[in-house]
Amino acid sequence: MYNKRTVGNEKEQIAAEYLKAAGYVILASNFFSRQGEIDLIALDKEVLVFIEVKFRKDLISGSPFEAVNLRKTRNITKAARYYMYKHQISEDTPCRFDVVGIVGEEITLIQNAFDAVM
Repeated sequence: MYNKRTVGNEKEQIAAEYLKAAGYVILASNFFSRQGEIDLIALDKEVLVFIEVKFRKDLISGSPFEAVNLRKTRNITKAARYYMYKHQISEDTPCRFDVVGIVGEEITLIQNAFDAVM
């Protein structure tokens, strides 16, 4: 049986390995708050990066990047602000929002995929 959460966890792990190979240091995965969820949180050199991972087995239902809409970016932004507050990370810390799209076995990383929105 196809379990979305299990598949999601597997793809997030694949994305984390991909990002580690690209030099990211993974700080957290599946950060939950009332504001929303962030799939992966990492450091890319001196930049704190909040990463959304989206998977599609094929492009029939659209690109994984199309799923990162305004509502989703707002929720990720709110959760990112809460993460920084909870971990006492200065608002002056450089931050970025990346999206990892996985279609089948192909992985695509878009750095700075969107700006913080409220």
